Amino acid sequence: MRITWLGHSAFRLEFGSSVILVDPFLTGNPAFSGDPVAAAAGATHIALTHGHSDHVGDTVAIAQRTGAVVIGNFELCMWLGRQGLEKMEPMNTGGSIELGDFSVALTIAFHSSGQLDENGVSQNLGLPNGLVVTPKVKNEPTIYHLGDTDIFSDMALIAEIYKPDVAMVPMGDRFTMGPRLAAMAAKRFLPQVKTIIPCHYATFPVLVQSPEPFLAEMGDQRNRVLVPEKGAPFTL
Repeated sequence: MRITWLGHSAFRLEFGSSVILVDPFLTGNPAFSGDPVAAAAGATHIALTHGHSDHVGDTVAIAQRTGAVVIGNFELCMWLGRQGLEKMEPMNTGGSIELGDFSVALTIAFHSSGQLDENGVSQNLGLPNGLVVTPKVKNEPTIYHLGDTDIFSDMALIAEIYKPDVAMVPMGDRFTMGPRLAAMAAKRFLPQVKTIIPCHYATFPVLVQSPEPFLAEMGDQRNRVLVPEKGAPFTL
């Protein structure tokens, strides 16, 4: 699998005939310095963890340009439909669907999910989620993107059910786990996950600005952590 971290919680996953964008916050993302059109080129699917603007990002524009199918919780998909989205696969927590050469499952996450309307009133967009991408293509890794979340012990159950090889773990603090809790989650509840990729940091000044505190908290397990360069594809 070819993976590109696009900054914040946005990733591009390429395998088989699929190109999946996860939480494609590109335009207006201080941590993304590339070309949004190039970063989304060839997208076949967009998978969303929740409805905050720093995760929904460019979803509608990308889907309209590429024809990508959007995957997300029911309320979020219905809201995006009112923004002009046409191709979607609505889901909800605990459900899974098969899409060509992969399946997607939505898991629990402890966060919030919504957008402000034109009057500045918060509109709830369903429950936040983590998501698991399981390729059907031989020898491709299963990906668990935790979304935005606090630590919770059922991460261990999610790992038991889906057996992910890779976990994208938020560690920027304030809005998600900070380095200490993210490392505790990785070590205590996701011990069998081979590769831990930190995300949701260094985007805004209020977030942790470096992966180093997380690496320090990982201690003798820091060799499990892969810190990608933003915009530089790598293969797992």
